[in-house]
Parts: sequence; structure tokens; C-alpha cells
Amino acid sequence: MSLVSGQTLRILLISPREELRNEVKRALASQVGDYRVHWVSQADLALSRAQDLLPQVIMVDDEQGTISAIVLIKQLFARSPGTPILALVAPDAVARASQAVLAGARAFLLKPLNSDELVATLKQLITETPVGPPLTVANANGHVIAFCAPKGGTGRTMTCINTAVSLRAMVKRPVVMVDADYAAPALDVALNLANEHDITDLLPRLSHLDVEFLSGVLASHVSGLSVLLAPPPAGLDHPISLPQVQQILVLLKRMFPWVFVDLGLPMDETAFAFLDAADRIVMTVLPEMVGLRNTRLMIDQLYGRGYPEDKVWLVLNRATIRGGISAHDIEERLHIRVRHAIPDDQPLVTLSVNRGVPLVLSHGNSAMARALRRLAGMLLADQELGSQPETGSVEAEGGLWRRLLRPLRREPSSPVLGRI
Repeated sequence: MSLVSGQTLRILLISPREELRNEVKRALASQVGDYRVHWVSQADLALSRAQDLLPQVIMVDDEQGTISAIVLIKQLFARSPGTPILALVAPDAVARASQAVLAGARAFLLKPLNSDELVATLKQLITETPVGPPLTVANANGHVIAFCAPKGGTGRTMTCINTAVSLRAMVKRPVVMVDADYAAPALDVALNLANEHDITDLLPRLSHLDVEFLSGVLASHVSGLSVLLAPPPAGLDHPISLPQVQQILVLLKRMFPWVFVDLGLPMDETAFAFLDAADRIVMTVLPEMVGLRNTRLMIDQLYGRGYPEDKVWLVLNRATIRGGISAHDIEERLHIRVRHAIPDDQPLVTLSVNRGVPLVLSHGNSAMARALRRLAGMLLADQELGSQPETGSVEAEGGLWRRLLRPLRREPSSPVLGRI
């Protein structure tokens, strides 16, 4: 039996006693199929773990040692008011149980735990207390496009930015970008954005995050893009957890029809949280042997995780560079279709990044801008029209594609360098 339909039941147990964790797991094992008990033995870590895990239920042992269980329950209730708290008390401490309820616990159970009572109580707590939006991105309407690369320097960020700007101009609907390169964030510099807020401002509020607060954290770009920035390098105390990524993406998909993610390395669980939610994964590669070896390894990793082949789009950047490997040879070596190719114009890319102006805005008639608009059109057709045009066939697709390839309105640009 699954207490949370389609999801793993996440329980945060706060207790200094390992035997209580084993007792909880034994009680659940006989009746609940899909669950995970996250055990915290030190009470001073409870608040941060609750913020990271976003559990459906928090269990608090009445024997904490260094801190009063009642004080801990009050702190948890204040920090995560939407998450039900279940107090676990000794039979001779019933008075403490009533204090726990007054402090914010929704219910209490006596130790040792009875399996039937525990499951019935959990079912009642979960049914009566919806914990924000369901932690699944499948029921939100927006499309998530994640851009990744097997190594740095492939033009991933440039491709992501200009594709997002192009698509925003095509659909005339809101588009948001997420800087998920936490080791080397770049969207603030590449878009010349001065903003005091980033994703770390959301983490303490995830259990009761709303549209108004999230909108205040997003930066606005002249192109109409909204941007969720990353903190400075090494600005995260610990990696963003899978539930945190899911919660943020749920709200972004409800607010924006299109969500573009600029995903950096390493390919850890945080990265896979974004990739799991993506409708398409655009992988940028260069026509060079070392990069192709790393590309093969990353593709194998994605397929090994169960992603279907059509979810991964290989995009060849700097395709016309002298001495580069051809798209045909890359397909032969990697056994994967090259969906699109972007010509080489490194001086234009350098100028665009240094000025903080996307090249589809400043140099809309360039070959690179046309290729990037073509990629945006392919993604639009794939998601909204249900078609996947072949690389190189865009010019012949008729009125739709001719319209998508028109240069974007040229924006005034400053001759000075962008923000560093």
C-alpha cells in the first residue's frame, strides 16, 4: 500500500535513538510499500533537514536529550507550518503528549509503536493535511527544457540563453530561465543582470512558497525573460535536494509555459532532479574527439537512468570550425542523431558575453542567430505542434518556419562591458 499516491512517503524522524528508527521501519514495512525514513539523531540539525527533505510527516521523539522535545516541535511548526508533526511519547509521559499537541503536533502515539495505529495515524494526517502542491512536475502545464554538456566550454549557456530569448519572442508568452550551474554560474554576467536575490532565498520558504514571493526573487531581463539566478560560486552550504528542486519546478511550471534550465556539472542528484523533470534535454557538444568521448559517457549515463532516446537532443556547436568532425561522423561514432548544428562565430559569442547582450538581439541577421532561432522553432514545434523537423529542412517548411526565422527586433545595446 502507498499512503501517497504515485510518490515515496518521506518521513523525517528526529530521535537520538537508532532503535526507534528501526522500530518505525519495522512498523511500516508490513503495511506500507513505498516509503523512506530519514533519521536525524541530533536535534540541532532537525530544522535544516526538514527544509532540505520537505517530508510529508515529521516524527519527534519525546526523548531528545540536548533540547526539549516541546521546544523542538514549536520550532518545526513555525518553520514548516504545513507539515504535520507526530509526537512519539513514552507510556508514562502522557502529560508530555498534551504539551506536544499544544506546541504544534497534530497527533501523538505511544511507544513502543503499534503498526496498525501508526499506519492509520499517518493516513489520517496525510489525508487531512495537504502539504502544498503535490511533489510532481507532471501535473503542471509548463514545458521544461534542460541544457547540459559533457564538459565546460561547449557553448551550453550561450545556446540556452539565445534559444530562450528566441522562443520568448516567438510565442509572446512568459519564459523563465533557471541558472542551475552552482559551480560556475554565468547567467547574471551573460545577461548583465544586477539582482540581489537567487535560489537560496527560496529554500527556507519552500514549505509555504507562493507565486508572489517567487516572483519577487526572479530577475527581469529586457528581452522579457524572467531569471532565477544561482548564488555565487561556493555560495551553497550543501547541495539542493531532490524535493527542493521538485517543489521549485512545480511552481515555475504553473507560472510559466516554458522553463529553460542551464545545468552545470557535476551530474549529481541535484542535476538529475532537473533532468528527471525535463521534457527535452539539449546536450551541446563540440566537433572534437575528447568532447565526443565525454559525450558518449554522459549519454550512456542518461540512458542508464531510463531516459528515452528521443528525450535527449544532441546539438553540435561550432559545427563549421576548421578541422572539426562532421555531424555525420559524430552520429556514426555516438549512434545518436545530431538534431541541430550551430555554425562557428567565436568573436561574435565573445562580444555578446562581454556586453551581456544575447546575440539574437544584437546581431539578429547573423548565421548564428538564425541557427539559434531555428533551434527554438524546433523545440516549439516539438512541444506544441507535435512535430520534429529534420536538421537542415527548416528553410523548406513553409510559412511557419519562415516566420520563426525572422530576425528578432534589434534592441539598443551599450558599448560598455557587462557586469563581472
